[in-house]
Amino acid sequence: MARLPRLTLPGFAHHVIQRGNNRQAIFASTADYQAMLDLLEVNARKFGVAIHAYVLMSNHFHLLTTPQTQAGLPQMMQALGRRYVRYFNDAQQRTGTLWEGRYKSTLIQSERYLLACMGYIDLNPVRAGLVAMPGDYPWSSYAHYTGLRTDKLITPHALMWELGNTPFAREAAYAELVRVGINPAQQADLTAAALRGWALGEPDFVADLQKKTERRVSKRTAGRLPGGPKNS
Repeated sequence: MARLPRLTLPGFAHHVIQRGNNRQAIFASTADYQAMLDLLEVNARKFGVAIHAYVLMSNHFHLLTTPQTQAGLPQMMQALGRRYVRYFNDAQQRTGTLWEGRYKSTLIQSERYLLACMGYIDLNPVRAGLVAMPGDYPWSSYAHYTGLRTDKLITPHALMWELGNTPFAREAAYAELVRVGINPAQQADLTAAALRGWALGEPDFVADLQKKTERRVSKRTAGRLPGGPKNS
């Protein structure tokens, strides 16, 4: 069966996961993490992709983005992947692939899942046992949203403004959101949707998305999706 193209639509939030080949390390030093952030900033700006949240783990990374164009996110990820591999191979005096195939991604319903996805991303280092508190981890967007530092890579999503009327109120609200965490069902949904490439949202949201693309946006067995192509 032919592999489906990625689901990418401009103006919608996308959760992206890129893993190292065989779960091998993709960062070996502080300089490597910083190189990835620098490349992300350059290529996000070049290809018109807003980065709302991120975390760089030792063998994978997550992004929460909104592309301005249909091709923006794939172009950014292709350029990022190629340039970082070149950098990393030179730094480590190695050759060959670094990534576990192509990146995984899904389109999410912002009103329902965006803040949960941000918390999911920023809690990765805590779930992995690397730190006790998300603010102790230097390679995520958490510090930006809680006022610990200003991160020029980050473009806040419009929903962040609804957390409070002042920067302090928004920072406190986001810190509390992450402290409470997300429930296991949300965590499972966010992971599965990104890895499988199906849109994540309420039925009406998913049905409306299907009208915007010929690519299937949700799993189905047989028959025909409203607004979509016939099953083949």
